Amino acid sequence: MGFFRGLNAEEYDRTYRDRDLARRMMVYFKPYWRPIAISSFGVLLSALIGAFSPILISRSVDMLERPDATYWMHIFTVALFVIGVIDWGANWIRRLVITRTVADVMLNLRRDAFVATVGHDLSFHDRFSSGRIVSRITSDTQDFSEVVVLLTDLLAQIVQTSVLLIVLLGTNVRLTLLMLATLPFIFVVAISFRRLARRVTRRGFRAMANVNSAIKEAVTGIAVAKNFRQENTIYTDFDAVNQVSYRTNLRRGVVLSMAFPTINALSGVGTAILIYAGGRFAAAGIVSVGSWYLFTRSLQYFWRPIINLSSFWTQVQNGLSAAERVFALIDAESAVHQEHEDPVPSLNGDIRFEHLSFHYRPEEPILQDFSLHIPSGESLALVGHTGAGKTSIARLIARFYEFQGGSLTVDGHDIRSFELQAYRRQLGIVPQSPFLFTGNVMDNIRYGRLDASEEEILTLAEQIGEGEWLRALPDGLQSEVGVRGSQLSVGQRQLVALMRVLVQRPAIFILDEATASVDPFTESQIQEALGLILSQTTSILIAHRLWTVQAADRILVLDHGEILEEGDHRTLMSSGGHYAELYNTYFRHQSLDYVEQMRRRHEH
Repeated sequence: MGFFRGLNAEEYDRTYRDRDLARRMMVYFKPYWRPIAISSFGVLLSALIGAFSPILISRSVDMLERPDATYWMHIFTVALFVIGVIDWGANWIRRLVITRTVADVMLNLRRDAFVATVGHDLSFHDRFSSGRIVSRITSDTQDFSEVVVLLTDLLAQIVQTSVLLIVLLGTNVRLTLLMLATLPFIFVVAISFRRLARRVTRRGFRAMANVNSAIKEAVTGIAVAKNFRQENTIYTDFDAVNQVSYRTNLRRGVVLSMAFPTINALSGVGTAILIYAGGRFAAAGIVSVGSWYLFTRSLQYFWRPIINLSSFWTQVQNGLSAAERVFALIDAESAVHQEHEDPVPSLNGDIRFEHLSFHYRPEEPILQDFSLHIPSGESLALVGHTGAGKTSIARLIARFYEFQGGSLTVDGHDIRSFELQAYRRQLGIVPQSPFLFTGNVMDNIRYGRLDASEEEILTLAEQIGEGEWLRALPDGLQSEVGVRGSQLSVGQRQLVALMRVLVQRPAIFILDEATASVDPFTESQIQEALGLILSQTTSILIAHRLWTVQAADRILVLDHGEILEEGDHRTLMSSGGHYAELYNTYFRHQSLDYVEQMRRRHEH
């Protein structure tokens, strides 16, 4: 069991029957029936020509005994040249058309996989590695496209073999039946490899997904690793999953490589039997020498589809397993279930939790019989120790997770009745670590509302610290932010994230405040930006800064999903309860640090 540790299927993985996979694939190919028809005609023409060639040669062998053999040799030679040229043209057109069609299908399949991934709720991305998901969208769709091209070649060979079979039955039934007698044994061997091959191929894909995930995590966290001098640690972790991938794929290669030699050996036995029997028939005058040649030449056409199928068994199983993994990603059920898709009116932001129950895992309840009313326009600060339920409340309002009992309404409407994307367009969310996309500041601010003009963004930016934060950037709104905002300071990234919300003008604002410290100047600008947002929205603030707590209309003190205290800063401090304890533990030093920083700034 230790050998396959880490190669288990994801929870959303499922096993599809080959028939179901074929049906799903046909859905993607159906819109391209015209190019498929052209390709099919090319397959048929190429197959007929391929079948006609040995027939023509066998007839030319029989003509050798005639007095005008030279004349017929010229005729047959020209005929073989002509059909060779036609065969080349048919194959070229077939491959060109099918390659373009497969590329279009892969474009659509990859798009659907990406859309499904983006559409999955946040709990899906919390549970499953992003590296493995990326592997399905990229590597698996590519493997599927390669096997489709291989199968079209195999189809051409099967059609060609079928045409030859009809001709051979008309030539000599006994030899034809003798040739067909060995096929059941080969088919049994080929099918026996199928289930084992699919199983080891699945494990091979999972192993490679683990490698991709380890690489992605190492590259993403390389700065942290270097800060703590842990390069050897991330190498050790990578080497471990890489070794598992190596052993798994080596085992897979051994299993798949057994198919070709076994089937090739059986076909060799069948060929020997047919040559011996056919030679005796030709010597006895039962069949002509040309007909015997036709049979011996036709053997390769009969064995070729089966041998090629076993030769390409690795790619075929790769393709089927890849399709299975991609469709599993697309078909994964969301944990968030909308009961209706009602249009969303312009929201006021009146939020009400009524006897709500929520858990990430059934054995660890987060909220039990939880009730809370947040009136429209109120700013509510949530404070409490880690695990108190602050983030869960915010995520439930954003519909990133599904609650299990009770109700959650906005403006009196069940939150599960809204069309989800339209509802989220009226939410402004700033996570604890704001994510900036590669590009400039303008692009990242406009991400909140794509139709926002540059003049509108500039006007809003000037309202924060009279635009000083913007002038501190090298190129203003056109300044590049770098990968994940690496070219900006922590405070500047937070300001850009808050500007997104200002431009968006949401009805409900959710802030998981950053814990990182910033200089007093940037801190005051962040406070100005927050003040602008709080004055226009219903706000839920997971507070880590003293100013944010003090500026909130109401403070909620949480502990293990229960409301211990609520009120404004002054009221809760005077009561001397849990909030006062939290203040003295977490917030009081911020007040002292802020005063000291302002004093030093004034001295300079």
